[in-house]
Amino acid sequence: MSDLPTDPMDEIFTSARAVIPGGVSSPVRAYGSVGGVPRFVASARGPHITDVAGREYVDLVMSWGPGLLGHAHPEVVSAVQEAAARGLSFGAPTVAEIELAEAIRGRVAHAQRVRFVSTGTEATMTAIRLARGATGRDLVVKFSGHYHGHVDALLAAAGSGVATFAMPGSAGVTAATTAQTIVLPYNDAPALTDLFAARGHEIAAVITEAAPANMGVVPPDPGFNGLLRQMTEAHGALLVLDEVLTGFRVHRSGWWGLEHADAGGARAWEPDLVTFGKVVGGGMPLAAVGGRAELMDLLSPLGPVYQAGTLSGNPLATAAGLATLRLADDAVYARVDEAAGVIADAVGAALDAEGVPHRVQRAGSLFSVFFGEAAAAAPVRNYAQVQAQEAFRFPPFFHAMLDAGVALPPSVFEAWFLSAAHDDAAVSRVLDALPAAARAAAAARPG
Repeated sequence: MSDLPTDPMDEIFTSARAVIPGGVSSPVRAYGSVGGVPRFVASARGPHITDVAGREYVDLVMSWGPGLLGHAHPEVVSAVQEAAARGLSFGAPTVAEIELAEAIRGRVAHAQRVRFVSTGTEATMTAIRLARGATGRDLVVKFSGHYHGHVDALLAAAGSGVATFAMPGSAGVTAATTAQTIVLPYNDAPALTDLFAARGHEIAAVITEAAPANMGVVPPDPGFNGLLRQMTEAHGALLVLDEVLTGFRVHRSGWWGLEHADAGGARAWEPDLVTFGKVVGGGMPLAAVGGRAELMDLLSPLGPVYQAGTLSGNPLATAAGLATLRLADDAVYARVDEAAGVIADAVGAALDAEGVPHRVQRAGSLFSVFFGEAAAAAPVRNYAQVQAQEAFRFPPFFHAMLDAGVALPPSVFEAWFLSAAHDDAAVSRVLDALPAAARAAAAARPG
């Protein structure tokens, strides 16, 4: 590929599809829901990515969350380079793992023990196995529209009714696997309490995204996470809080920390187990499970719940994560919040100006847009409402932004991500692109 044509994306995508299923290593990257050919990225720095044709974009994906400080932060890169010079992988414990676990516990006190893995999927899989091992029960409760990685038991779609046993949400996932998963509609307190009244003694755990951001941003109703804690505690089940996306991004202590701060200092509810990813690895493949000491010590080698991984706690990844958490101070979170607020407000104003019915929803610095009269009339609280939106308006909106040099998540069902590196110039470029994108959304028609 040394002699690239002026715009090589079609040729590169064709080459990619010849050797990689769909041409990508994760489905959303293929632009399937927005159409067109994905941008193949050559480099990234600060708030920008640059594709292989040399075009620069303001990035509002930020590697789907890890880029809290911006791409290729010099101190993070330096930490990884220094670690690489000492060796890429040892298959043995390192001091950096201890330091990163201590940094996590310093931000999230209920993560008394931390086990490192390589992906968010591994983290949630381990948490569910640990919950079942701790309780001796089989049933797991999740919520429709929540994504917890591609664990078989959690790739489940709800059937009809308020509380149903799940059906497989992917080929290759057996009905027997998902038969021990119950899917509830999100933010539905009566459905939750009814389920626990009927079957609470069978439930090992409830797993929930702390603030859902994989169906668009759909925050928990005030008190809903607290109700999850109340129900699980009363019935001897565990609460698994999935902060793979929100952890250390929306607050120095994740969404749990944000709810705690909003409580005005009163002691907040605490989960039994919590999963981290994205920011905790600073852009490198790393994730973690944390929780109470007596639960975490059930993991091997101390306890009977087996978990292992050759690359778990990889020294390059722990170096990146430790550098990121050390740099992520109050000023970083304040800047991310400020930039996100300006852009979210501007998105709403641009769509309003073109008469496009919509709602912009936020969870801390995360936000996304829902299109349609129903969304405009009332907050979007569950997956059924997410699915009912006018999703056809997003592809032209997306491509208009891309043409103007702004890279959005290529799906209406994803959150937008800012970083501390999004300075006034980067934000202004986003604002300048919005009027044309809003006009494209207004002109869109279904089908």
